[in-house]
Amino acid sequence: MGMTIAEKIIAAAAGVDHVKPGDIHTVNLDRLMSNDGTTHLTVDMYHNKLTNPRIADPEKLVFIVDHNVPADNPKTAAAQKKMRDFAREHQIDFWEGKGVCHQIMMENYVCPGELIFGADSHTCTYGALGAFGTGVGCTDFLYGMVTGTSWVLVPESVKFNLVGKLPEGVYPRDFMLTIIGQIGANGCNYQVMEFCGEGAKTLSVNDRMVLCNLSVEAGAKTGIFEADEIALAYLQEQGRKPKAVYKSDPDAVYAREYTIDMSAIEPVIARPDFVDDVVPAKEVCGVKIDEAFLGSCNNGRIEELRIGAGIIKGKKVADSVRFLVVPASLSVYKQALKEGLIDIFMESGAIVMNPNCSVCWGSCQGVIGENEVLISTGTRNFKGRAGHPSSKVYLGSAATVTASAIAGEITLA
Repeated sequence: MGMTIAEKIIAAAAGVDHVKPGDIHTVNLDRLMSNDGTTHLTVDMYHNKLTNPRIADPEKLVFIVDHNVPADNPKTAAAQKKMRDFAREHQIDFWEGKGVCHQIMMENYVCPGELIFGADSHTCTYGALGAFGTGVGCTDFLYGMVTGTSWVLVPESVKFNLVGKLPEGVYPRDFMLTIIGQIGANGCNYQVMEFCGEGAKTLSVNDRMVLCNLSVEAGAKTGIFEADEIALAYLQEQGRKPKAVYKSDPDAVYAREYTIDMSAIEPVIARPDFVDDVVPAKEVCGVKIDEAFLGSCNNGRIEELRIGAGIIKGKKVADSVRFLVVPASLSVYKQALKEGLIDIFMESGAIVMNPNCSVCWGSCQGVIGENEVLISTGTRNFKGRAGHPSSKVYLGSAATVTASAIAGEITLA
């Protein structure tokens, strides 16, 4: 019996020839990432719960401050200082003010074939480069940090065979929200969403990041693509080489298989308060908004900023709307400056912020008030996600969000 990409990565990390779903294996971790959402808790456990605290390999660790940047209150400042001091003491790679953790990881660390734990649920983003990235809690992160290992229950894989090509004006975010709407928020619980087929070849690494990033919103353990020539070209541009390049075997076993025609996808919106409550965008056109957000680890890269700038150039943000534009990383910000995109946004009346999680995190920037409505390119729209419990969050593409910011209501680009 053959193995899937995910199974091959786990088998290599476990040092065995073959694994199958349901097996439990001890694995060696290639990398561990933690951000300021929980790192201070991990540090406290390290100092207070371990008899002989140690770090297995500091070179495998990456700490990134991205959730509340800059610190918004003394409590946050103290938590970030604890993280900063620990990283300095143990010579851990440390990033602050440089962008969202997953974007930084993709730009600087992730390689095909790696098994990566991240103390953040959207670590599944790394599957865009053929790596197995998955989110863990502080206790599992601590164990990985001090031993360099962990255990994994081998998940089943679900195949998504992509055919066709996305139509003009339809984006990978529309596509992935459509999938989540079809299979449900629990549609792939503790399974791997493997994206393949000729349609996958039409997607850039950025596009693949969008799909893998949102896999967790369908309950998935991770999302993954084969590291093909597109992924390897991206990797070469970043100056890195793959650890290993895996393909699923022809006789690999999948829990289920779906074939999806990308050419049939249309712009969609996820309505409050569930990511899988997805409808054609035209069904919610006319809903008044108070704020629009273009950014996040899902949709804050240069491609999305180009889309947004192309729509808003020469136009103005509606007087009733706050439009926050937040590049996903410093490198994205600098590229947007170089291309004149930042000027376009600022001239339109948008508020351009420093690279960070911002409105998606709903804690430090663009928090929305009682009964306010946000349209967002963030990852989630749960009740109270971006502010007051009575507020409402709609999820759409960069194009839909930007067009809505101009119109003052949800509309199509």
